[in-house]
Amino acid sequence: MERMAFRVQTIVADLVIAAAAFALAYVVSPVDLPTFRPDGLPAMNFAQLTVLYAAIAGIFTLLFRRELSPWRYTSIPDALVLARIALLSVGVFLLAVFVLNRAQSLPRSTLVMAPLFQMVGSMGLRILRRAIHERALVALSPLKGPTARSPSLLLIGPPSLADTYLRDASRSHERAFTPVGIVGLDPRDVGQQVRGVCIIESLENLDAALADLRRWNRYPRAILFLEEPARLKGLTAEQLGRLKQDGIRLLRLPSIVELGQHDSLTPLPMRDIAIEELLARDPIELDRHAIAGLIRGRRVLVTGAGGSIGAELCRQVAAFDCAHLTLVDYSEPSLFAIEREMGDEFPHISRSTVLCDVRNATRLTSVFREEAPDLVFHAAALKHVPLMERHPSESVLTNVIGTLNVTEAAKACGAAHMVLISTDKAVDPTNVMGATKRLAEALIQAQQTTGDGTRFSAVRFGNVLGSAGSVVPIFKSQIERGGPVTVTHPEMERFFMTIPEAAQLVLHATATSAEGERRDARLFVLEMGEPVKIMDLARQMIALSGRNDVEIQLTGLRPGEKLTEALFDETERAIPCAPNVMEVVAGGAPRITPDHISRLEALATLGETGDLRRALFDLVSQIRGEKAEKPQPKPDLRVVASRRASEQP
Repeated sequence: MERMAFRVQTIVADLVIAAAAFALAYVVSPVDLPTFRPDGLPAMNFAQLTVLYAAIAGIFTLLFRRELSPWRYTSIPDALVLARIALLSVGVFLLAVFVLNRAQSLPRSTLVMAPLFQMVGSMGLRILRRAIHERALVALSPLKGPTARSPSLLLIGPPSLADTYLRDASRSHERAFTPVGIVGLDPRDVGQQVRGVCIIESLENLDAALADLRRWNRYPRAILFLEEPARLKGLTAEQLGRLKQDGIRLLRLPSIVELGQHDSLTPLPMRDIAIEELLARDPIELDRHAIAGLIRGRRVLVTGAGGSIGAELCRQVAAFDCAHLTLVDYSEPSLFAIEREMGDEFPHISRSTVLCDVRNATRLTSVFREEAPDLVFHAAALKHVPLMERHPSESVLTNVIGTLNVTEAAKACGAAHMVLISTDKAVDPTNVMGATKRLAEALIQAQQTTGDGTRFSAVRFGNVLGSAGSVVPIFKSQIERGGPVTVTHPEMERFFMTIPEAAQLVLHATATSAEGERRDARLFVLEMGEPVKIMDLARQMIALSGRNDVEIQLTGLRPGEKLTEALFDETERAIPCAPNVMEVVAGGAPRITPDHISRLEALATLGETGDLRRALFDLVSQIRGEKAEKPQPKPDLRVVASRRASEQP
């Protein structure tokens, strides 16, 4: 009812504006005013002409649906539509008057002034309403009293994004920061103003801009990056470290994933930048429509929901409006934490939490039947390489037997799709953790789907920055203690991506696998960019901390570690299948028999470490040996993706 009342008010207001515009144009026209009494002559009087003009303007207002456009959000496209309405109104009005009495009583100057007055009136009132909404008139008030000044904020990014931020901030009643300047990306923009805020320097002269602000007593207490930090070329780790050491907060706007959680009614929330975001590569642009089509309205279950990747999958699945989300984990503290977060951030999403071990096949099958998921993301795993070297039985029971249990439970409950989260350590594994993940991949690839049965796929990628137990939180903790930062080998290299980016690409690969008529199990690899030296990562993190007294200590390779990782086995080839996603093609489905798995499970249960290790690596060698019998071409690392991706022949 309120919405209808608002629309009626808008239409009436436009009718009154049109009538007033025509009346004013008629009055100021250089002719004598006609009498207002009916005299029986065919000439139309002033009142009749005014009503006719207003009626025609009202018809065009309805045709262009101007009542659906709130005045407080008036923009240039709205002004163009209002101008079109005014011109069409006067054109049709002239035609109507000419047909009725050949426009005998109509001053010709009215035809020029009426649409001008109508445009000025309709647009002027809308601009006034927007100015009131954005509190732009407060600065003009002579009675404005002194207000407490909020902390100063420096914006870094292109003027277009600065304009968007400043416009959104002006609509908000919150004044957490006061913008004091903009550092742009193009030196040609220096000296211009965006909504009253000056572009004081370009990014390459950031130090000079900060020196000027300090001299003007407007030194910022926070810096807001309007673009992804990784896209801002020219910023060095040393610069950012000095800023943090100086007490300046480094802020950023939400990512594309976080925007899915934003209600669009409040201003975009700022948050502090994590160190891993400053270390990451350029962000990847994904097809959100494909992911939304995969998730929206479907029941989703995530194992390992309390882990780094599992928790991020839960966040993104909830952001895409799944019908129901089931969180499964065996760690009570982790499950409790992600359950509370989901309740706080996504209270509207139906969800359930299950404390369950993926090793327990009976319990797992019961959970799947009760929850009836459409999509299953299997992220539960034991992943720490040195720890798994000392506990191979636990690694086999969780990573291999647990994966088998999840696949059987997914088939039993009729799930549409099950996805395994794998790792680059599964490629030519030299450690227990990598070998168990390679077997988990083989279990997925061995699944054959017929008819409407469950589809299976696995997604393989490298390390994620900031995950539990990864080098970033370890280095951060060591730096905070004053060092030393421990690196195992100066030539150690790893592939890295951020946790949100990894989860996005997992969803993207799953959406790709869900398309088409193929029913066979598929293995995908995410495009990871160039490998990063751990020594360089340590130096960058020390520089970002702003400290120069932290040393780096070499400790030597740990059991099971390799200097470098690869995304493909030498007997695998990769074909592009989606932006930043490749499909691994092998010589055939790995032949893993129930006897293989039963023997591994028996050895793991008995704790026969030596025999278990030999059986595990013998089975991995057998899988790779079967593939080796059918040589494949050298892996094709070509990626179909963004403009940045290049194709290798």
